[in-house]
Amino acid sequence: MIKSMTGFGRCEKITSEYKLTIEVKSVNHRYCDINIKLPKKFNAFEGKLRNMIKEYAGRGKIDVFVSYENYCDSELHVRYHESVAADYVDAVRRAGESFGLEQGLSGASLIRLPEVITMEEQPVDTDRLFPVLEETLRGACREFLAARETEGECLKKDIMAKLDYVDRLVSCVEKRSPQVLAEYRRKIENKVAELLGDKQVDEAVLVTELTIYADKICVDEETVRLRSHIQGMRNALGLDEPIGRKLDFLAQEMNREANTILSKANDNILSDNAIDLKTEIEKIREQIQNIE
Repeated sequence: MIKSMTGFGRCEKITSEYKLTIEVKSVNHRYCDINIKLPKKFNAFEGKLRNMIKEYAGRGKIDVFVSYENYCDSELHVRYHESVAADYVDAVRRAGESFGLEQGLSGASLIRLPEVITMEEQPVDTDRLFPVLEETLRGACREFLAARETEGECLKKDIMAKLDYVDRLVSCVEKRSPQVLAEYRRKIENKVAELLGDKQVDEAVLVTELTIYADKICVDEETVRLRSHIQGMRNALGLDEPIGRKLDFLAQEMNREANTILSKANDNILSDNAIDLKTEIEKIREQIQNIE
């Protein structure tokens, strides 16, 4: 199924102990660029989370936001640093002796001094926490993938409709091209008749002139290639794999052929058709930039 590179997914797990929320969103990008914002306690899991995300997306700028709220205080504890406190007590004693000051340092005053006590988190229980984190991430990724597939299907329908229009424009070019040559022949014959009067036109000279002109305006090669690229793009849209780069290449080639047709067009109708071709191909290419 065709996937867009734009998507969003969210999953939340709430228990009596915690609330875990994961959001995944992405926009267009040439490569797979994954940025994960984690609480500090989950940093050890970043590599595993990154690998999981790659199972769901091959391209795009993907941002992952992990939010964790702890509803209990069991993960924090107070740590008393006795050696630091001893240094403070010794420093107060020596200062008092040096300057003859009264020594009065209470326990409450002591623990308020920097680094005497600290609040520390208990080590993360990875065996308990990672399965929950994985389940939540996969839930968000499934929703994220579904959104990309839904938009991808819409992009496919739009591109297929535009390809049908491009195909019709190519048919118009193919139909008009011989008419341009016939009109040019009549134009030459009329001009020569106007200049020479009743004298017969040299057919060999006329054929030579028409051959040179036909070679200049011939777009058979370009229309054949355009139809080949159109069919190639339709076939690619039916594949169940990342096709964004392939489609972009085909769109570039289609645009190249349309440019050549426009440069050869010596006729207002052909020029209009070529301009319409370029415009529609550019619209297709813009849509392709959203496909994985």
